[in-house]
Amino acid sequence: MTERELYDFLTTAALGDILVRYPLARDFLSNIRVREIPPEMRLEALLAALDDTVADEFGLRKEDIPYQLCRFLLSVTPGQAREASVSSLTILGGRNKSGEAENVTLTLARGEVAAVVGPTGSGKSRLLADIECLAQRDTPTGRQVLVNGQEVPDETRFDMDGKLVAQLSQNMNFVMDMSVREFLEMHARSRFSEDVDKTVALCMACANNLAGEQFSCDTKVTQLSGGQSRALMIADTAYMSVSPLVLIDEIENAGIDRKKAIRVLTKNDKIVLIATHDPLLALNAGKRIVIKNGGIFKVIETTPEEKRVLADIEKIDDTLLKLRTQLRSGARITALDAL
Repeated sequence: MTERELYDFLTTAALGDILVRYPLARDFLSNIRVREIPPEMRLEALLAALDDTVADEFGLRKEDIPYQLCRFLLSVTPGQAREASVSSLTILGGRNKSGEAENVTLTLARGEVAAVVGPTGSGKSRLLADIECLAQRDTPTGRQVLVNGQEVPDETRFDMDGKLVAQLSQNMNFVMDMSVREFLEMHARSRFSEDVDKTVALCMACANNLAGEQFSCDTKVTQLSGGQSRALMIADTAYMSVSPLVLIDEIENAGIDRKKAIRVLTKNDKIVLIATHDPLLALNAGKRIVIKNGGIFKVIETTPEEKRVLADIEKIDDTLLKLRTQLRSGARITALDAL
């Protein structure tokens, strides 16, 4: 159905017929606080009864709402289909800070985790930024990012309805005065969750499993600590985001269980890249992208010997986690606790 045909249908059909054909229209109307939808009524009459202040709150004019609904219905299905079709990400090298060629072609498949390592200021975040914007030789590094081996057209790169990349940055600050439940419900509805209550419950359980200090659905998001905020957004990304590419900047600084976080994020066959200084995270990844002087210096595949070393590192990490838990609870530390 073309945009014109869909618009004509929305403005002439009864609301009951619209909802049968396009169930997601209910979510759109619910998000602008339309709770009761009489099936025999037409959209024009429904909007005429809508409080003017509600439309103003969402920056809409009543006469524009049918068009916005039309655009929404046309965009959601193609966006989801495109995201689900991503099977690989390829990075074609550009140049480092000295202008030297990277001479790198790196392809990551669904379900793969790659660590981005290097000194502070070496350019790890710049690589994540290039991937986040699906660079096409138009960033300072001159890198190009391919999806499924193909160049990414501008209409896909800048299409917010079908965003391919989810990014978790080092700093997360909430500014909206709402509870965690309200925040998650808003996200669940905007992402067309079939069961909002179940999705919220899954996210809460996951976030509290990751965070050092648990919090409730009634906690204000502005009251969350840095670690709690990061745990909440990791859970949100894992259970609600359909973006097939996930970028994480220094998860070790968040005060959360990072091993669990990576397992949660990779369970849905997403491609995950983590900028990190943490040997535990770096060796858990299948590949390490080493950054030096603003460029990709080398790509290293994790060896069986490194996996054996990882087992020893995890024992040390478990001991440190136990000590942190004891300190947080006010317990005293003994020599035996450090063994």
